[in-house]
Amino acid sequence: MEFNVSTFILEILNFLVLVWILQRLFYKPLLEIISKRKQHIEQTLANAQHVQQQAEAQYKLYENRQKLWEQEKQTALATLNQEIDIERGIQLEKLQHELEQERQKHQVNLNRQQREFQLHAQQQALRNAAKFASIFLSQTATPELEMKFANLLIEQLNASPESLNICLPFLKNQSNVGIKITSVYPLDLALKQQLEHCFSTLISMPLLFDYQQDVTLIAGLRVDIGAWVLETNLKHELSGFAELAYDSK
Repeated sequence: MEFNVSTFILEILNFLVLVWILQRLFYKPLLEIISKRKQHIEQTLANAQHVQQQAEAQYKLYENRQKLWEQEKQTALATLNQEIDIERGIQLEKLQHELEQERQKHQVNLNRQQREFQLHAQQQALRNAAKFASIFLSQTATPELEMKFANLLIEQLNASPESLNICLPFLKNQSNVGIKITSVYPLDLALKQQLEHCFSTLISMPLLFDYQQDVTLIAGLRVDIGAWVLETNLKHELSGFAELAYDSK
């Protein structure tokens, strides 16, 4: 086979035309496609990197917020525990104060009940003592003892006539003043005259005397002048002794 120069040149020309066609119609668009694909990939990578950076930033922000929230939670929990301790202390102190008040109130009521019981027992004892003394004296009382009470009344009225001043203003408008004299034993005439003379001297108005007997007086006299009463007898003295002893407690 002979080497043909013209054919060789034509082959070269065909090759160059082919290269030009390939470069014109295929290679250049392919480069452009590759370039665009590369740009798209780079843009996608850049976007992905940007998203990743944003995600990392959000994650760091979340971590910071998580730490801050944890600190706030611990602070709030510590504050709450402190407030609970303070409130518990206040409520405990209040409860102790209320319990102390209730204890004091109960103690006061208990003391009052004990005093009332003691006073009642003492009063009953005094009443029993007065009753016993009344029974004993009723068995030993005599007209002579009653005479001594009557003389004592006359001596007191003569020594202290002002003791009747309280009842005199209320007797002035009465035409006759009734005086009832009660005794255990019958009074003799001389004693009656002494009593009537004594009252007539102290009360300067007409007097009407009425004599009665009452064995419950034990011994002594009871004088009723209107609404006023003069007691000089063992029954009144014993009752007064019991009441005085009770009031002095």
